[in-house]
Amino acid sequence: MIESSPDTLKIRVATTDDMKEIMALAMSACEENGFLNPNPAKLAAEIWPALVQHNGICGVIGQPGGKIEGLVLLRIGSMWYSDAQLVEEKAIFIYPEFRSAKGGRAKKLCAFSKKVADGLGLPLIIGVLSNHRTAAKVKMYERQFGAPAGAFFLYGAKTGGWHEIEGTEH
Repeated sequence: MIESSPDTLKIRVATTDDMKEIMALAMSACEENGFLNPNPAKLAAEIWPALVQHNGICGVIGQPGGKIEGLVLLRIGSMWYSDAQLVEEKAIFIYPEFRSAKGGRAKKLCAFSKKVADGLGLPLIIGVLSNHRTAAKVKMYERQFGAPAGAFFLYGAKTGGWHEIEGTEH
């Protein structure tokens, strides 16, 4: 088991120097949780602005220049029906080998997300879209954020199943 003291585990703001590591982690996230064929160019187009803090921010676990264990990608956006801004969580992902390690990585990434939203004075929209250990993830989110405000449903797909779909070019 990977050990890390909860007191020494820190979330740092990612920079453009982290792009290669973040893209590798993002592709792993898509492999595990995506339900459509991932497009690396689209991923980069979401990630890069957050790395230069243009309408977004990316919090990561890992030392500069080293392996990134996990991340949260946050972007500033709006709901389809309003011009009011909000903080949108695009992804929280931790490599599987670090999930059972001490330190509360997911909890710390959630706390980082709340800190960003509070600092900007904006609401945060964050959720779980996964068919793997969903109940446990939702329970953890409830402890961090309170009662859920709805649910997601997938019809004709399952998370992590995009590579099983014949002709994955969507």
